[in-house]
Amino acid sequence: MITLLGKPGCHLCDDAREVIGRVAGELGVPWEERDITRSEEDTRLYWEQIPVTLINGVQHDFWRVDERRLRAAIGELRAR
Repeated sequence: MITLLGKPGCHLCDDAREVIGRVAGELGVPWEERDITRSEEDTRLYWEQIPVTLINGVQHDFWRVDERRLRAAIGELRAR
């Protein structure tokens, strides 16, 4: 499961959403998006890092999503 942490009006989040949506769709991996402004804890933890990408609840990336790196991480999980 991929989770994108972001907030409305974030252009980097828009870019991340596009990459994650494409990769998740091609690899058949579920993904969700979480608005950090809906949680005080998420806002405190992630405000300066968004967009943040989590894979199975573990932070994978922040600020930018590298498509090649995301594909490799998902491939590693599937190989286990």
